[in-house]
Amino acid sequence: MKLGYTIVYVPDVAASLAFFERAFGLPRRFLHESGTYGELDTGTTTLSFAAHELGDGNFAGGHVAAHSSPQPLGMELGLVTDDVPAAHARALAAGASELAAPSSKPWGQTVSWLRAPDGTLIELCTPMGG
Repeated sequence: MKLGYTIVYVPDVAASLAFFERAFGLPRRFLHESGTYGELDTGTTTLSFAAHELGDGNFAGGHVAAHSSPQPLGMELGLVTDDVPAAHARALAAGASELAAPSSKPWGQTVSWLRAPDGTLIELCTPMGG
């Protein structure tokens, strides 16, 4: 078993792709002509976005929309970088909201937390042991 992809349900797939491209330099792999599904090239595991309407169709009881939740959802996307402060500043300039400024942790990592315009919780961190 291996993790193949993560799908984040968002109000505007193209806008989420554009934010992640601007904020983190992740290249767009695909945007479906319907605009309801898209992917970013993040290496071996794909980061995908799907429209809330697709989620509504998949889950009879509905789902929690991150963009309308006053607090971040209980899951995050972790993006690894050698320069957390620079990546954090770039994400803020692209429209992210700061939840926690970059800080050094006792185990040696530098980390920060942001919220994307679509509500996605993002952790920026240096590699473990680096």
